[in-house]
Amino acid sequence: MTGYSREKFTHWAGQGDSCDTREAVLERAGKGVKRDAACKAVSGTWVSVYDGITVTDAGKLDIDHMVPLANAWRSGAGSWTAERRKEFANDLTRPQLLAVSAATNRSKGGQGPDEWQPPAKGYWCTYATAWTNVKSTYQLTVTNGEKTKLTEMLETCS
Repeated sequence: MTGYSREKFTHWAGQGDSCDTREAVLERAGKGVKRDAACKAVSGTWVSVYDGITVTDAGKLDIDHMVPLANAWRSGAGSWTAERRKEFANDLTRPQLLAVSAATNRSKGGQGPDEWQPPAKGYWCTYATAWTNVKSTYQLTVTNGEKTKLTEMLETCS
């Protein structure tokens, strides 16, 4: 983790119309989302995919980096340019950013799937598939422990 800092991953970049990445993810993930003039979600309903909790207050949600910034740093992002880290931290194309309950996201922290798995086992297939997609797209390394747990999680796919 030599040299790691969250600040090296510029996140919540502007996405136009006064909106940032966080607000874009909230809009994408929610139902009936209403925003104020500053683009902040003021109402809506979200289901946290990690634990199945329904949330109606956007302030109780975190935007999770599926592959945490610290994990990305350890697996190759430390050698990236600042622009590449910004792209990774604000990636709205791949399954990298999810609106999830704050408590569950904070229990995850910077851990990989070998150390933390979504409490909702029905989400394991999607989680492992998404993790693999993000790591592959960004050419990040995978530890043996990650690979073992990802294989187990992928076995839950029908």
